[in-house]
Amino acid sequence: MNEVPEQVRGEGSADLMPDRLSPRHIRRRMLQLAALGAVIAAVVFAVPGLGEVRSRLAHASPGWLVLAVALELLSLLSYVLIFRSVFCPRMRGRVSFQIATSELAANSVLPVSGAGGLALGAWALHRGGMSAEQIGRKTVAFFFLTSLANVSLVIVFAALYALGALGHDPNPVLTYVFGALALAAAVVVLGLPALVRRVPAKRSGREQAGRVAAALRFARHSVLEGVPDAVLLLRRGSPGVLVGSFGTTVCDIAVLGAAYHAVGVSPPIGVLVLGYLIGMLGGNVPVPGGIGGVDGGLIGALTLFHEPLAATTVAVLTYHAISLWLPALIGSVSFVRLRAALQRDERPAVICMPLADSLDAVTSLGPSAVPS
Repeated sequence: MNEVPEQVRGEGSADLMPDRLSPRHIRRRMLQLAALGAVIAAVVFAVPGLGEVRSRLAHASPGWLVLAVALELLSLLSYVLIFRSVFCPRMRGRVSFQIATSELAANSVLPVSGAGGLALGAWALHRGGMSAEQIGRKTVAFFFLTSLANVSLVIVFAALYALGALGHDPNPVLTYVFGALALAAAVVVLGLPALVRRVPAKRSGREQAGRVAAALRFARHSVLEGVPDAVLLLRRGSPGVLVGSFGTTVCDIAVLGAAYHAVGVSPPIGVLVLGYLIGMLGGNVPVPGGIGGVDGGLIGALTLFHEPLAATTVAVLTYHAISLWLPALIGSVSFVRLRAALQRDERPAVICMPLADSLDAVTSLGPSAVPS
């Protein structure tokens, strides 16, 4: 069996939380985001030439905005569902909710393109009693499965446009380039374990002692185990995985669609889905809350699909405000409660077994095996 780095295996402590994940750091980031949001609002309401944007904001439908908030809550709950299904179906539901929503809060406020949430979840699970080996492999499986809906939907909608099922494609080049890239990415990820196995793990004494070498061995082991774990969950047709993965993405897309309807515009479903999935790549820009990156990416992609600029700008800003602040606020409360529980030396993740064993156990024992 591949070795797990000693510095990762050691017992964690709530006091050893990385500074960038500390409540103080996250509060500071939230204040920075609030200040940046205030600046953007001031620009929208004060700068000449944005009259149509202001008019659409002023006449936005409250009913559609309420629906957008409800859809974002469903997206959040879908994320909790897939987190629980991948990491530990036997963990208490309250703890799963706290860790998953804390991850979403970290993803909202930390400028590390989603890595902040995974890092916070790894810290909480390790502090809660899960081994580093299991955290590594399950994190790889989780990342694979949470990306599944995005990649699959790009491929499916590009194919539907190619077959003429969605009518006229406003930007075929954009559709087919990203459809091909999504298909290539899926093939590469599925073949990654085979590629990694071809690279021998070096084991000289000097390399054994090096932190970089230890981290590489840990990453290698996580990929070799995590990708097959994800495929196993898919082959078993785990409802929590499928509903959680697609629910997270589909509900988030629906938030953007509701924001468009709030300002009186109804984009074609293909444009909405592909514009969202392509535009969200802007969230990989390492800026707090994705502000600027997400907004610019979505507005750029959707206008390339010939959606009106003013309506798109209002819809995107509304969508981003909801998808940023709702998880950030709920997750921040969860994080405070989670950290307090872990400081009391509670170890809720000790109950978690290796992924395949857990699936077998839950399948054989039935729904009663999963505590609420």
